[in-house]
Amino acid sequence: MDCLKELLISIAKPEIELLKELRKKHGDKVIQEVTLGQVLGGMKGVVSLMTSTSKLDPENGIRFRGYSIPELREQLPKINEKDGEPLPEGLFYLMLMGSLPTKADVHFISHQWATRAQGIPSHVFDVINALPKDAHPMIQFNSAILAMSTESAFRKAYLNGMSKENYWDATYEGVMDLISRLPIIAAYIYRRVFHDEKYIDMDPSLDWAGNLSHMMGFDSDEVKRLMRLYMVIHADHEGGNVSAHATHLVGSALANPYYSFSAGMNGLAGPLHGMANQDVMHWLNRMKREIGSEQPSVDQIREYAFETLSKGQVIPGYGHAVLRKTDPRFTVQMEFAEKYIPEAPYIQLVKKVFQVVPEVLGTKGKIQNPWPNVDAISGSLLSSYGITEYPIYTVLFGVSRSLGVLTQLIWDRLYGLPIERPKSQTLDWFMDKAKG
Repeated sequence: MDCLKELLISIAKPEIELLKELRKKHGDKVIQEVTLGQVLGGMKGVVSLMTSTSKLDPENGIRFRGYSIPELREQLPKINEKDGEPLPEGLFYLMLMGSLPTKADVHFISHQWATRAQGIPSHVFDVINALPKDAHPMIQFNSAILAMSTESAFRKAYLNGMSKENYWDATYEGVMDLISRLPIIAAYIYRRVFHDEKYIDMDPSLDWAGNLSHMMGFDSDEVKRLMRLYMVIHADHEGGNVSAHATHLVGSALANPYYSFSAGMNGLAGPLHGMANQDVMHWLNRMKREIGSEQPSVDQIREYAFETLSKGQVIPGYGHAVLRKTDPRFTVQMEFAEKYIPEAPYIQLVKKVFQVVPEVLGTKGKIQNPWPNVDAISGSLLSSYGITEYPIYTVLFGVSRSLGVLTQLIWDRLYGLPIERPKSQTLDWFMDKAKG
């Protein structure tokens, strides 16, 4: 057993006993009354999951094990302490262990992932290559994830009759293998589709996000720094969003990490979730074309925003199911852009949109949160650094999201959480309840 697993199980054992005691002594305690509107409105706000890795507060935004994004940028280890972004390996450690890592902890994970990444079987690339090049990168990404499930440590251990107490161990092994290999898969798809199959080998000396940038063909310190930030801020967003919940749900049936993560990625590919970053870029570019200017004025943007809403369409990148203020993930990306590329055309445009859209949405009064979310700027930031191929953006989101949802999958197995099976009812049942 490696040192990370030994530490993890020593941390987990007291929590496992606490959860058992909680179930035994307080399992019948009523914690929340649910309204009919909440059930029929997508279960928003209904407490029905337990998630350790992060918590989303409507007013303060996301916190990872209690730490805000600004705190993570300050306290997580970096390659360049003076002018760098936190290493995603450090955030993975924090979500897994519940405490901030040392540089040695981060180095251990980087080394583990660099070593495990070299074990991708050749048939995974055969599966990708069998798909048309014009198949959306998320199709290729998800197909590769499923193809890698032939290597599942969990599946092999389960078929060999492992004890329930060891489910977490096999899950840990699968999660570490899977996370380590996702940058290679993502970069391979990117180079296949957009760069004439001119592939770039990984560099084991680089960190996880730095290697992704390198294999995509971006070796500057600037892009590597951006990729580290991108991987950190997209890593997790509580347990109830579609990608997190889908991963948890499928995993609750003891599906291996590959099957479980694939389910989450199918959800991430929806335009109401991770595909929104592409929609933002399409909206910005359509606006520029229809107005006839690369830098429309604030008044022109305001008019175009009203036109968008009058057609029954949404303005992508604005509004959030939970947040009631500007998404801190938007804020840190804007700070990054203002520090390094304030004159970039897309950044200038995003700033103008930010001046206008909350006001427009507030005027319409149809949205509780008119403020920007993470997608309002993420694509513009990537594009400003030369990653201009919008279909790859959701794949990059998916690589990042693995850190949170797969860490939680390990904790699901540590806690011994059961298969998820909520009760459903017919429309007639709800009508009877409404009458009563």
